[in-house]
Amino acid sequence: MRRHADVTELRRVLCAGSESGLPAGRPDRLGLHPEGSAPADGWDPERPTLLGGVPQGPSSPAPGPLAVTALREQAARSGIEQILVPYVRRSDDTGPLRAAGFTAVAAGSEGLVRLPGEVADVLRGRVGERRFGELRARHAEHRELSWEPTGLGDLSGRPEAREAFAALHRRETGRGALWTAEALDALARGPLADRTELLLRRRGGDVVQAGLLVRSHNGRGIHSLTQALAPDTAAARQALYEASLYELYLHARRTGLEWVHLGPGDAERMRALGADHFVALDHWLSAPDLKAGPEQPPEPAEIQVSAFATEPVAAVPVPGPARFRGRPKFDLLDLSGNTNPFLGADGRYPELDTAELARTYLSTVGRLPGHAGLGELGPEWALFTSGAVDAVMLLLAALAAPGDAVCVTPPTFELYAHFARVLRLPVVEAPLLGEDLTRLDVERILSAGPRVTFLCDPNNPVGTRLDREQVLDLITRSRGLVVIDEAYVEFSAGPSYAPLVARHDNLIVLRTLSKAWGLAGARCGVALAQPGLVEALRRVQVPFGFTGASQRAVRDRLTDSARVLDSVRRILAERDRMARELARHPAVERVFPSEANFLLVRTHRHEHVMERLRDAGIMVADTARLVPGTCRVSIADERANDTLRDALSTVQ
Repeated sequence: MRRHADVTELRRVLCAGSESGLPAGRPDRLGLHPEGSAPADGWDPERPTLLGGVPQGPSSPAPGPLAVTALREQAARSGIEQILVPYVRRSDDTGPLRAAGFTAVAAGSEGLVRLPGEVADVLRGRVGERRFGELRARHAEHRELSWEPTGLGDLSGRPEAREAFAALHRRETGRGALWTAEALDALARGPLADRTELLLRRRGGDVVQAGLLVRSHNGRGIHSLTQALAPDTAAARQALYEASLYELYLHARRTGLEWVHLGPGDAERMRALGADHFVALDHWLSAPDLKAGPEQPPEPAEIQVSAFATEPVAAVPVPGPARFRGRPKFDLLDLSGNTNPFLGADGRYPELDTAELARTYLSTVGRLPGHAGLGELGPEWALFTSGAVDAVMLLLAALAAPGDAVCVTPPTFELYAHFARVLRLPVVEAPLLGEDLTRLDVERILSAGPRVTFLCDPNNPVGTRLDREQVLDLITRSRGLVVIDEAYVEFSAGPSYAPLVARHDNLIVLRTLSKAWGLAGARCGVALAQPGLVEALRRVQVPFGFTGASQRAVRDRLTDSARVLDSVRRILAERDRMARELARHPAVERVFPSEANFLLVRTHRHEHVMERLRDAGIMVADTARLVPGTCRVSIADERANDTLRDALSTVQ
């Protein structure tokens, strides 16, 4: 639908429905959504305006230099002083519009509802149980309405459908002014007819809804081109609209389609309808004495890679298809991937544009205690990786050059040093201090001058939190990067360092959804840092590493955060119970304090204890080489925890 040929055809159709024979009219009568109609100084909403695109349905492709010139010439011949190119994707090349003196104003977003599974499961995962219940109830309330899609090729035999469509569009004040019976006839005679259906819904004998559904030219989705609703009150119209959308989702699934395009609108409103993919839009305006308003969208600019990036990384672009992650592909006929087209959706590569998922992650986690300010960051501050350990390798490859030292603070997660040595980077150790291993040797770290310092907080394998004042002191004084691995922070009462990435250009915070979020099998980590650092990591990341299945699992789990928080509370209760019971156990010398979902336990006769546990079919992490005489015990359910306790009782 965004092909220039399709938009040209729709403009021809609208010309047929216009009294002037032009795709023109007053802007306030062209069916533009109110959230996308903010005027600029010098723009008259009541002055005749020539359209350079389509006011409803799909976004308009940005016109090239020749098309812009032709548009200006048509306006001059017609004596029309205002030109509007509506709903242009911000990711398009808008240079010709800027060069011709057009002014951009923000026009909201277009929303896409992707349907990778059954409609009920998809919506429940997207909008949550309560909102899903509302949508399902709306659908049930309007179940008695008919659902009558009619191919435009069959329209000649249904004159009453044609008249009902036109009458309902005339009735809608301020919308559908160009969608007349004549426009419908023109559409039925053109090349879009075989992809377009006229949809009517009736209550008894009365038509209460009329619209047009157009399949995308790649055959994968459906555009809601225009919809007119009969109810007089806003609440009744909204109820009918939501009920019909639910039925449209079902219709799309029944006919083998993968997505439904909602058209332009407000992103939050569309999220509540199940949309999970958004593309920012602008209106482009031209008029005498037009002045850019204060909200004019900036010209898209590439993110400058961080000065911490190594010289080779700074000199190369993002590799391969990842360069185009910001350009939507859902409505393209993609013949670039060399994949198998005969084995379904899994035969295509996963979505590269994870901006909406990043927004969901930041806003969801930003509502957790100790994360104030995280939700204010944009998606360019987050990079999804194949688990947090993948981010460790990425940042060492992107940000450390041969000879740069990497500092670790044992006892700590062993893969930091492992990956550094694999990349032939020298490793400096600054062991943790204090009885509970919570103190940093800040001066020792700074004197080593490391390029990268890894901190694990809460610590793995100990479970304690590092001294916060020392951590902040290290971040402030270090000339290198400080990486804080917060894999277990959801189990801690202390705050996260993640919101601080906005204030420190040398701070990277690593998170994972494998622990508290229960998605170890999805392999999803998140690197949080300033956009220039994220850009550097992206340049060494393997494209398509974040699978479609993982993206769906993460989205569904983030929507179900209440269940996650409840499970965390249960884990904490079991952790504290086990800490008390093990501390009294005769086989145990000491239980370290923990702010994670595990306990570090020092036992009497460590080797004998490990042998007994193996004999009982119980696996724990033997951490004796890191902290002498210890093992790390994950907190499980009550039955499993009691089994461990009872097995320890056999130790003599």
